[in-house]
Amino acid sequence: MFGANLRVLSKQYSSVSELSRQLGINRTQFNRYLSGESFPRPDVLDRICEFFKVDARILLDPVDSLVTAGMVLNGPVLADFIGKGVNDIPQDVFPDGFFRFSRRSFTNTDQFVVGLVNVFRKSGHTYVRGFEAREAMGEQGLTLDARTREYRGYVVRQEDGVALLISRRKAMSSSFNFLTRVASFENNFWVGYATRTVRENANAVRATRMVFEHLEGTCHSVLAAARTTGLRREEELSPFHRRLLQPSEPFR
Repeated sequence: MFGANLRVLSKQYSSVSELSRQLGINRTQFNRYLSGESFPRPDVLDRICEFFKVDARILLDPVDSLVTAGMVLNGPVLADFIGKGVNDIPQDVFPDGFFRFSRRSFTNTDQFVVGLVNVFRKSGHTYVRGFEAREAMGEQGLTLDARTREYRGYVVRQEDGVALLISRRKAMSSSFNFLTRVASFENNFWVGYATRTVRENANAVRATRMVFEHLEGTCHSVLAAARTTGLRREEELSPFHRRLLQPSEPFR
């Protein structure tokens, strides 16, 4: 099994000589590992595992099961379905950085939520992080400390945009957002919708339009945008946000 796993891991390298050199293992000895004729000493095994980012289970279990262990989107069940290419989000499709967003409030339809989020990439995945507006949390009788207000989400690519699944810490509800780029002078706007996973309520909404604006520039511009966040009336929205949100038109 170890030899078979090592052959799989080595396929990404065009030269066995170069690979064995990088590992610091004699080429002849490395070939014995590949053929299954011998096993490495513990210190050499540790070096191999560290190099390929696997663990000692490569002695016993197929490497494919180790690489995808614990994965969902890219695991063996969904990899060819939901997981196919969703992590590949080029910067020109949805860039890193700060975004100002606006949408109608879910709980008070006469007001709009203006917020600020940070989109960033880590280990090949795209994430989003932000904080709920204090006013919105207060209206629901929730704690206003930063830890409670913080939310994070995961971004995946879609055929015509990106989708975001977002939740607060240890919450049992979440929001699903879809955004697609729109034509603008600076090409820095996305429009779509936000939905939340709650029961239907005659006095609230579960789906509404949303606008994302990528804030390019200095820290000063980001701080200026941060000062505009919170619950706002329609007339307080920036003109282009208001145009894209179409407040007088029902969401379909």
